[in-house]
Amino acid sequence: MSTFKAPKGTYDLLPPVSATYLAVREAIAAPLRNSGYGYIETPGFENVELFARGVGESTDIVTKEMYTLTTKGGDELALRPEGTASVLRAALEANLHKVGNLPVKLWYSGSYYRYERPQKGRYRHFSQVGAEAIGAEDPALDAEMIILADQAYRTLGLRDFRILLNSLGDKECRPVYREALQSFLRGLDLDEDTVRRAEINPLRVLDDKRPDVQRQLVGAPVLRDYLCDACKAYHEEVRALVTAAGVAFEDDEKLVRGLDYYTRTTFEFVHDGLGSQSAVGGGGRYDGLSEMIGGPALPSVGWALGVDRTVLALEAEGIVLDIPAATSVYAVPLGEEARRVLFAKVVELRKAGVATDFSFTGRGLKSAMKNAHRSGARYVVVAGERDLAEGQVQVKDMESGEQEPVALDAVVAELRRRLG
Repeated sequence: MSTFKAPKGTYDLLPPVSATYLAVREAIAAPLRNSGYGYIETPGFENVELFARGVGESTDIVTKEMYTLTTKGGDELALRPEGTASVLRAALEANLHKVGNLPVKLWYSGSYYRYERPQKGRYRHFSQVGAEAIGAEDPALDAEMIILADQAYRTLGLRDFRILLNSLGDKECRPVYREALQSFLRGLDLDEDTVRRAEINPLRVLDDKRPDVQRQLVGAPVLRDYLCDACKAYHEEVRALVTAAGVAFEDDEKLVRGLDYYTRTTFEFVHDGLGSQSAVGGGGRYDGLSEMIGGPALPSVGWALGVDRTVLALEAEGIVLDIPAATSVYAVPLGEEARRVLFAKVVELRKAGVATDFSFTGRGLKSAMKNAHRSGARYVVVAGERDLAEGQVQVKDMESGEQEPVALDAVVAELRRRLG
């Protein structure tokens, strides 16, 4: 027996559960592909500084959760803890903002890594599908992002999720709020790490989930009271467009998300059936991130939805996705001649686009039929020496139980007809 196990805080995706994860990824990606977003894939690791600058040096992600390594050549790398910084880096490196219309609309799917205490809904290795619209400042784009994510979740059948919405202001009005918040925080009884965080990025303190901190935050200055006229107008337009699309949301003045690069619009999808780890995805506008990582000014907006947490949300609502069987036809040969003949038919069926499997082990009919049943195949093709001598095979409908002979040279066309 193997003594190796998956690392702590990770998991293996195995059939048949893996089919649900694939279906969730597809459901999230479908509205994006239908809205002009092209697929992008980035490396699983990047320069540490990319995340230090973009995500924020004061965030838990950078200070506590990143997996870092030093290469033999001395490069400092990190396994990617999130997708936006990598996608923006790739777009800038390829000059996508110069070769086409703005915004550059991209979507991605992949694995991400954070070193944190493992618990249900929070893993050290997790999967996300994300979308980024780079190079345009338009409230309709922010609204589109929220609407597409809502559409993806509703396509899956989810209903018991909520959308939280807030505005974090911009470089004009946020500094004023920052100063007011820091003055408030300096009067609280906070631990040394939190005091340091309050000086670097005080909004991070609002995101602190510890009850003793939250109790002290009662009466803290509210960002909406400090928004400039431009940010207020922008936020109201986002709210109006989302509302007009029939998408419900809740205003949440404390919503800041966990990353430093957000400006103006920020939003989060939460599902109360997940307990303390209720967030299933979120995002927002990040107008200054490109400049933070050495690029030109490129106002942008995006989101990432957790595949793992979406699956948990489906389970919480008792939703079982209707996933087609991986196999439509299962071939069972009885004897060596039948083995060669049926294997050739299996190859033909696959070339014709029919999902087909084969009884490889040469087991008896009873054992092979059990395997056929487990495969989920609608039809089983059985052939022995007598069948072949008569130029036919036996086709059994696994739903009705009916079985009838079909001419060997017509079986591919007949199965295609029956399967539609």
